[in-house]
Amino acid sequence: MSAKRPHVILNVAMTADGKTDTVARRGAAISSPRDLERVDRLRAASDAIMVGGRTLLGDDPRLTVKSAALRAERRARGLDENPIKVGVITNASLRLDSRFITGGAARVMLFTTRRTSAEQITRLRARGAQVIVMGEQRVDLVAALGYLKDSGIHHLLVEGGGTLNAELLQQGLIDELYLYSAPLIFAGADAPSFADGTGLSRDAAIHLQLDAVEHDEDGGILIHYRIPKL
Repeated sequence: MSAKRPHVILNVAMTADGKTDTVARRGAAISSPRDLERVDRLRAASDAIMVGGRTLLGDDPRLTVKSAALRAERRARGLDENPIKVGVITNASLRLDSRFITGGAARVMLFTTRRTSAEQITRLRARGAQVIVMGEQRVDLVAALGYLKDSGIHHLLVEGGGTLNAELLQQGLIDELYLYSAPLIFAGADAPSFADGTGLSRDAAIHLQLDAVEHDEDGGILIHYRIPKL
């Protein structure tokens, strides 16, 4: 773990052809029931869960721990029953009644840029969200993770989408990667993958260190990688 940022785990569910949704981008189900339980345990063990702007606006995730038993375990440890919800979004135009803002008992933090109007920032703060302006046109992810560490967040779970994942990976800000590969093919050149962005050359490819492979009863595969630091 870096002294300047949390330990960061990226969790991804994708099809066998690397897609995280269909071309319709309506949040198609990918994970098996067993894998969803695993993700719930990951959430319960985290201090905060982070998603990017497209996920916020398109999927409007609740980002809460689903298991009542896991929420009770968190309370028994003196924690809030849900991790802090963290959004990274260039223009924080999400609805004030969104599930991200209102769903579940959890603190909400939004990192945004000066492209979000002062009026919208005021409205979001009035709904209880902590809004941090961290850049002019793009959120400074290094600074954002430093802010989270200074706020007492030591273990951060990232749940996408593809643009945020790619930027975190390219900046060396991910420590572990869990990839659940479902026995499905979505295809489609415009279907999202788990790491989008402009792409990397072969020489600049991010190298992964295999830690473990597990087989799911539905035919899926869970791969755990660690990302060595150069």
